[in-house]
Amino acid sequence: MLLRARHYFKYLIYFLMGKYPLPVSHFLVEWGGNSVGFTEVSGLSQEVEIIEYHEGSSPVHSPVKMPGQVKYSNVTLKRGIIKGDNDFFNWINTVQLNQVERRDVSIKLLNEAHEPVRIWKLKNAWPCKVSAADLKADGNEIAIETMELVHEGLVIETV
Repeated sequence: MLLRARHYFKYLIYFLMGKYPLPVSHFLVEWGGNSVGFTEVSGLSQEVEIIEYHEGSSPVHSPVKMPGQVKYSNVTLKRGIIKGDNDFFNWINTVQLNQVERRDVSIKLLNEAHEPVRIWKLKNAWPCKVSAADLKADGNEIAIETMELVHEGLVIETV
């Protein structure tokens, strides 16, 4: 019972001090000087590959684990199709064999005052895939397009 009271008190303190988790619904994407509205961003992750090393004379019968190369996931962006908004398509049209216009992209999680709280910065990003919405004669939803970006690094900043 005492443990429950401590947990309740802890959450009450967080609530009174305004320390609570932020919702995922208020964010902004910026690339090449443009702010673009999206309905969804996914794939903001990185993974460190593990290198295992074991030598025959080691008294320990398990390998040493060391950090290896860092791998970054592609970032997927979704948004409603807007007439005349062609910036992304102009960008993807720069892709040619061995050449592409690379841009730094920022994804900002915002607080109630529209100020960034966490920023994910993608280095040297470029578009690798775009998917149009499924078109249906009897559909009654917004046409959503999906864009996928590859990048060469992810930096996470807390503000």
